[in-house]
Amino acid sequence: MTYKETLDWMFMQLPMYQHKGKVAFNAKMDGINSLVIHLNNPHKEFKSIHVAGTNGKGSSSHMLASVLQEAGFKVGLYTSPHLKDFRERIRINGKKVEKKYVVDFVKENQDFFEMKKLSFFEMTVGLAFDYFAFKNVDIAIIEVGLGGRLDSTNIITPEVSLITNIGFDHTDMLGDTLKKIAYEKAGIVKPNVPVVISEFNSETASVFREKAAAMNAKIVFAEEKEFPIYKIGLLGVYQKKNIKGVLATLKELVGFKIGEQHIVKGLENVIQNTGLMGRWQQIGKSPKIICDTAHNKEGLEIVLNQLLEEEYNHLHMVIGFVKDKDISAILPLFPKNATYYFCKPKIFRGLDENVLLKQCLPFKLEGNSYKSVNKAFKSAKKQASKDDFIYVGGSNFVVAEVL
Repeated sequence: MTYKETLDWMFMQLPMYQHKGKVAFNAKMDGINSLVIHLNNPHKEFKSIHVAGTNGKGSSSHMLASVLQEAGFKVGLYTSPHLKDFRERIRINGKKVEKKYVVDFVKENQDFFEMKKLSFFEMTVGLAFDYFAFKNVDIAIIEVGLGGRLDSTNIITPEVSLITNIGFDHTDMLGDTLKKIAYEKAGIVKPNVPVVISEFNSETASVFREKAAAMNAKIVFAEEKEFPIYKIGLLGVYQKKNIKGVLATLKELVGFKIGEQHIVKGLENVIQNTGLMGRWQQIGKSPKIICDTAHNKEGLEIVLNQLLEEEYNHLHMVIGFVKDKDISAILPLFPKNATYYFCKPKIFRGLDENVLLKQCLPFKLEGNSYKSVNKAFKSAKKQASKDDFIYVGGSNFVVAEVL
């Protein structure tokens, strides 16, 4: 198979949560456990940091990787989902996994995948672990895909665990209260492995304390610690919420010599070092165009608050969502004094643009619907003056299509 044929097989033949939603969620560890045994346990061949959370886990993972790269280490980075290219998920020192490695891995293990009916995510995690072991990385930053306790990445025993933020997302699978969601995230805590909690929340703190005590794991609430103020190469004031968790995690990491200069350069050069995209990413100047992948209440609340700090003549909002998103909880957050361009991301789970428009009317979010993200974005650029501001978001998939 060619690289494209390989990806088509992975995407279409097997369940993939990003496209199919809850039906693709397999809350079991049987598949990944059988796969790593088949692959001779590659996850035991490298050290790691495990990162979970509702918001901020992707940015935090990239910051950790960047600092460790600056310190001279060979750093694997596993994140999800990707925006433009599947290989964004698996990197070493910022460089994406080779297409040939992806093709060869699937070809060599396809019979096993089919026999065990493994999911897209299980195959991808196996590929990442196999690649990091083959390339002999010094350490890998592993981002949880969904939840934590039953996530396929949760077979590793990391040097440190980091939990960034707890909010209401994927409640149909993780629970309908913050405590229930925190319980799932706390599932990544391992015996005698320190765990860092980026943001303190009185409702969830007890869940993390109890789990840490049961695992004899040191627990650090990063917000309670004092750290120097650093310049971060990622735009968005909300990164200040992530930085303390990153710094606390690095402090707990034993056996890796990291100097002050490595932290400074690593935080400044996150995008250059790791290729991070979609976090308050500016893709145009006149008008200013910002895209952001925030897609749940907590994330959008922070991002939309940042819009209030921007100066512009008029605001244009290109937004789209997935069908299983409870948008009634997030639409009140969106500014009313803006022109909206409602669109449907090009996936099975995409929410119809006309349905979205109707749902937005009671919240006085006014605009027109467009059959594609591309048409909505083109219309926004056509109507915006050079002093206006265009925001693109609501879903990873909307941002991906624009990028």
